[in-house]
Amino acid sequence: MTTLVYLIPVALFLGALGLAGFLWALRSGQYEDLDGAAERILIDGDDKSN
Repeated sequence: MTTLVYLIPVALFLGALGLAGFLWALRSGQYEDLDGAAERILIDGDDKSN
């Protein structure tokens, strides 16, 4: 029973930490261009004429 006194706050802290990380990723634009990386790998970058 005494281990629950330690485990419940640790679980709540880790959950809040994960939520804060997810909200940070949303605000910093990590999910803005979901198709860009998938299409960028198909574009041949060797044809640049400089």
